[in-house]
Amino acid sequence: MGVPLTPLDLATLPAAVQKALGAGPAKMMAARGMLPMAPSEQAQALYQIALDADTALASAARATAAGLPERILAGVVADTNLDPRVLDFFASHIGNHAALFDALVLNPTTADATIAMVAKNAGPREIDLIAQNEQRLLRHPEIIAAMYLNPKARMSTVDRAVELAVRNNVRVSGVAAWDEIARALSQGVATSTADGDAMFAAAAAAFSGDDSAITTGDIDAIIAGGEIEEVSDELPVVDENGDATVAGKKVPIDKLSIPAKLRLAQMGNAFARSMLIRDPLKLVAIAVIKAPSVTDIEAGRYAKNATLCDDVIRYIASNGKWTKIYAIKVALCLNPKCPSPDAGRMLPFLREKDLKFIAKSKGVPSATTAQARRLIASRAGGGGK
Repeated sequence: MGVPLTPLDLATLPAAVQKALGAGPAKMMAARGMLPMAPSEQAQALYQIALDADTALASAARATAAGLPERILAGVVADTNLDPRVLDFFASHIGNHAALFDALVLNPTTADATIAMVAKNAGPREIDLIAQNEQRLLRHPEIIAAMYLNPKARMSTVDRAVELAVRNNVRVSGVAAWDEIARALSQGVATSTADGDAMFAAAAAAFSGDDSAITTGDIDAIIAGGEIEEVSDELPVVDENGDATVAGKKVPIDKLSIPAKLRLAQMGNAFARSMLIRDPLKLVAIAVIKAPSVTDIEAGRYAKNATLCDDVIRYIASNGKWTKIYAIKVALCLNPKCPSPDAGRMLPFLREKDLKFIAKSKGVPSATTAQARRLIASRAGGGGK
């Protein structure tokens, strides 16, 4: 559903539809598609009955709508006089019929929210068609977000849509790393070619499988005996050229364009993120940690990794959801790249054994170790002296 589906105003409906919606057996006949009506009339009747409080009527109407012949649906989705709510209702029934999809997208009455809905799962050809209407994209940036996060959308098509938004100062809030994406384009990075499309498609397919091996488990196990354990991530094999081998196939993730890396960071699995967060370009690393799919386990592993860029550690330390997790608090306080003010805010919540370990750690900033010692003394009744 792209738009809220609410009942139509009966007074505005054609006479044949009003009659079908009246009391008596006619309503059930309409719900079952048994009344002679024009396609647009039948569509309005089915839509209205599908929202009926009578579940038997509503179920019958929905079943009839789902089974309408293509010739009737064609007349419905191309009708510029239909209410956008009716078009939205039938948008989910067009299936893989290219002609129906095209008619819906090209219908100026179709709501922008409906276009965003169908863009989430559309194929590359369909996404290209949606992208042609630049006014829609700028008016409803959620369409760009849906395209961006759809792995079937060509990278070059997404690049053009993103560039359009950046050029017109339109922010796409549905993409978590939008600031980094916009900054990359403003710096004049190269966008994708046909070869880039194929390369991104291969990477997106390779890094979309089960990643539970590195996203599940007991996060507290990351910390044992006051020390940060080295967790062996089950990562794809990476050769000296930066090519990753996933399930026996080489995926040149390091050769992706910067926009493609940023996009893969948002929609790839944990294996992709574990590689991209080590990218030498900060924009890419930040896009990874901002990805909504990053799990607590991943955040904990990143929090203890002193080789990652400062901005990644700073972002984790500023994330209230993650810093509520004890294991991540300890990992951050032991990471020399964690800002001292952030570490100082978390130290009072640590257990004594972890404070003692931090107080003796040589790789931790002196301000952090000093505060850890003061807290230990204070808890022992020494008043911090």
